[in-house]
Parts: sequence; C-alpha cells; structure tokens
Amino acid sequence: MKSNQEKSIIENTTLAIRKSVTIKLFSIFIMMLLLLIPMSFVKSLINERDSLRESAINEVTDKWAKEQNIYGPVLTIPFIKHVLSEGEVKEIRTEAHILPSKINVNGTVEPQSLHRGIYEVVVYDSEISFDGSFNDLSKYFNELKDYDVHWKEAFLTINISDLRGIKEKVVVSWNGKDKTVDPGSSISPLIKSGITIHNIFDNKPTEEAFDFSFDLQLQGSQYMGFVPLGRETSIKLNSNWPDPSFTGSFLPDERTVNENGFSAEYKILELNRNYPQFWTGNRNIDNVQKSSFGVDLLLPMNDYQKAMRSAKYALLAISLTFLTFFLIEIFNTREVHPFQYILIGLALVLFYTLLVSISEYANFNIAYLISSTSIISIIGLYTKSILNNIKQTIILILVLCATYTFVFITLQVQDYALLIGSIGLTTILAFTMYITREINWYNLKTGIKPDPLTA
Repeated sequence: MKSNQEKSIIENTTLAIRKSVTIKLFSIFIMMLLLLIPMSFVKSLINERDSLRESAINEVTDKWAKEQNIYGPVLTIPFIKHVLSEGEVKEIRTEAHILPSKINVNGTVEPQSLHRGIYEVVVYDSEISFDGSFNDLSKYFNELKDYDVHWKEAFLTINISDLRGIKEKVVVSWNGKDKTVDPGSSISPLIKSGITIHNIFDNKPTEEAFDFSFDLQLQGSQYMGFVPLGRETSIKLNSNWPDPSFTGSFLPDERTVNENGFSAEYKILELNRNYPQFWTGNRNIDNVQKSSFGVDLLLPMNDYQKAMRSAKYALLAISLTFLTFFLIEIFNTREVHPFQYILIGLALVLFYTLLVSISEYANFNIAYLISSTSIISIIGLYTKSILNNIKQTIILILVLCATYTFVFITLQVQDYALLIGSIGLTTILAFTMYITREINWYNLKTGIKPDPLTA
C-alpha cells in the first residue's frame, strides 16, 4: 500500500512538472541559451571562410600587384648646416623638400575580376599621365642661402606603392629633357616606395620654373589612391567599373556613376590640406599621409559580412519560433517535448550554415531564399506531424516567413537597421502582450484551453 502511495506521489509530481508553465518557460529559456553554443560555432565557421577569402585575395594581389598609391614628384635638395655643440662646430646633413606648384593627373582604370578557387578578386590595369610644374623656386632657394647646398645631388621622387605593377619603362620629362629613373626611394620616411630621378641640376638653377611630365602603365588591386602635393592638384579618373567607393580625405568635386562605369574629377588646393609647399627634415610626414584619397573598386557586399550580420539575428528567430510553439502549446491539447524544441532550434541554426555554403556558389539573395525556404519547409512539415493541426502549422510558417523577411530587409538597408529592428521588436512585443492579455498565468496548465489564434 505504501509503495503504491509513493508511486502515486511520484506520478503526480511528474505530471505537475510536465504541466507547470513556469518550469516549461524556464526549460525553453535554457534551451535557447544552449542553442547559442552551436551558433557560436557557426559564427566561427563564417569567420574562417572569410579568412580563407582574404588569404585568396592576398595570394592573387601578391602576384598581380597590391593597392596603388601614386603621388609626386617631390623635389629634394640635400644641404649641410653647421651647428655649434659643446664648443665644436658640427656638420649636420639634412634635406629640403619642395612640392609642385601645379599637378594635373589624367587616368583610365580598366578593372577585371580574377578568381582563386571560389573567391573573386578585383584587379586593374591603368594608364595615368602626370604633368605639372615647380614655380617661384627662388623664394624656396632663399631659405637655404645660409647653408652649404649640394645642388648636384638634388633629386625627384615619385611614390608608387607597389613597383611590381609598373608594366612599361618610365621616362620623366624635366624641363623638356628626358630623364631616366632609378627604382627605390631615398626619402623613405616620406615616400616608402617609388622611383627616383637624379641629375636634375648641374648647379644652382637660375630658372624660376621647371615643368615635368611622365606616364605610367600600372597594375594594381582594388584601390587607387593619390595625395594632393600640388599647390593646385587636379585629377580626372575614368573607368568602366560600375561600383566605385570614393574614400579618403577628399571626395570628387564632380562624379558620374552608372552601369557603364564612373568618372570623377578632383580639384584640391594647398589651403585644403595641413602642410606647406616647403619644409626641411622629416616634418609633415604624418599630415601628408593623412591627406590621401582615392577610389575603391568594390565587389558587391562581402557575402560573409552579410551572413555574419544575419547570424546576429539568430536569437530573434529562435525566440519567435519557440514563443509561437509555446503559445500554441498553451491553448492546444497536444504538448511539445523539449527534445522537439531542440530539433527545431537546430534546424534554425542549420539555416546559417546553408546560407554560407550556398552563397559561396550563388548570389547571396538567391542563397538566402533557398536556405530560408528549405528550413521553413522542414520545420513546417515537422510541426504538422507534431501538432496535427494545419491552421497552427500555417501560423508557425507565417511567423518564420515574417522573421526571415524581416532579417533580409534589415540586411539590405544597413543604415536603417537600428530603426527597423526597434520597430520590429516593439511590434512583436505588442502582439505577444495582446494575445496573452487574458491568460491567468497563476492558474494555467498546458493543454486545457482552445487556441484563440485558430478560433
């Protein structure tokens, strides 16, 4: 008799636990948190695939040529100044740097896409013409009159960030005379990589102005940049690439972007930047680098970035699905086992793996449609077998469709993601409060009331 009483107590306790809404809610919450563990592995997978993509890009650009920053020339004049130190006169060698008065750049960029495995990389060929002049040199030379100036050692330096991209011999015209160039930079703090033109002066020049011009046939990858060294710098770029991104310290004064490509024109004055036309030593180096600008040749948005952004909404998808199941369960005679919750949650997590894998071979939007349709179909069929109620199954399918549509729209309008997310969550909360407004949570057992959602 006592054994039967103990058995009855255990059965009643077990039944009470099964019917307890509080315990059910707590277990659902725990399951949601546990599902964040496989989601962390999914995010690691996305990061790993993105790293492989970056490695593929670096491998291609290492062989083609990396991003190109082109600017110059800078006229450098070495000189010796005498300094009294500890009773001795010491000679210190330093350099004066003079920037051009005017620089005109005309460039044509012809991009193409290369593939490394499944990854796409944008590279380009370009033809760029530079011309300009150094004017009013006497006022700069007067700054050096008290020093021992080595006029014969003066040189010009042109910055080309990746010399492997040079495809044809470079000849610089200096006041009408062709000058050969040497690889490398002698003023590495200011210009880390480039070409140098020596023997530009025989003695102290008497001319007030020197003209220059040169052409570059240059390869590069993804980005082309410039620095406005001229007192007046004018740049015109044309390309057949339809997705440019103008970046850096200056934007084009005029631009045209359409499906046939882009054109951009810049005009930058000395007053627009934070360094002078003349200085000595290694001053102004940081300011020169900060004034760079240019154009990125964009591919459509990185699919891994989109996948990672969508993965941030995983908790929302899981929460809404579990909430829908829970509300249906409250008003339905058929209970849902925690194991069934877990299977549905894992299906929701699997969506992101499908999304990443399919997007590597297809357009991201198509991959999103295929992945979401597959997961919704799987969960919908499974729900039909669990609940054996077509109306409730349709409700769950509509919730999933709305969730994935909401996430997709948020991915497309990144600038308004916070606004859309806030409105969406507020709407969801308001709807949940509305349909549960008459529930007595203190006197509730699952499976005893009709479902108002399907009434």
